[in-house]
Amino acid sequence: MTETVIPPPARPALPVAGSEAVFPVRRVYCVGRNYAEHAREMGHDPDREPPFFFQKNPDDIVTDGRFPYPPGTGEVHFEIELVAALAAGGRDIAEADALASVWGYGVGLDMTRRDLQGAAKKAGRPWEIGKAFDASAPMSALVPASVVGHPAEGRIWLSVDGVTRQEGDLSQMIWPLREIIVHLSHLFTLAPGDLIMTGTPAGVGPVSVGDTLTGGIDGLAPISLHIGPAD
Repeated sequence: MTETVIPPPARPALPVAGSEAVFPVRRVYCVGRNYAEHAREMGHDPDREPPFFFQKNPDDIVTDGRFPYPPGTGEVHFEIELVAALAAGGRDIAEADALASVWGYGVGLDMTRRDLQGAAKKAGRPWEIGKAFDASAPMSALVPASVVGHPAEGRIWLSVDGVTRQEGDLSQMIWPLREIIVHLSHLFTLAPGDLIMTGTPAGVGPVSVGDTLTGGIDGLAPISLHIGPAD
């Protein structure tokens, strides 16, 4: 075994529903503005935009239901999304083969420091400061595709303190998952352990300390998140 100069960091992993096993995570890819109404609420025309991508860090994932309000911001938004977990990958994947690379599915929240993201956009800078911060990727347990299939439709929703704030259907994605995988595989070499967050429906909005978020997608493990004070 190769000696390391510091202790190796733990590899992030997601729980698997109904199992003691976990799914180790390699990368987290995110699709921007993949529901038409969300694209419009953000001031963009969805009919003219090809898919685009950004990343979160694997260690941004949290699974314990707690979200400490992050520093440097006064406007953190929720965005609920379908998460696909890959068991295979490669380059230039054919559309007919794309879904065969998916091991399972979960529910994720793309927590966003919207004010910092907006400032970065205005300055023509990368989005990481608004998207890839500590605890910015809360996720549920994964459900294997062998159990749930490959959902192309189904209700996706999120409530804040019991009030529904986001609601849509997976069929409303501009780019369905199989096409997302094709596009991503032209740009990156996909691999087992990769996660894809597939975009959010309309209704995104801010959270405050003390809020409780709950959400879900038909057939998948639900997610619940409490917004706490900064650590």
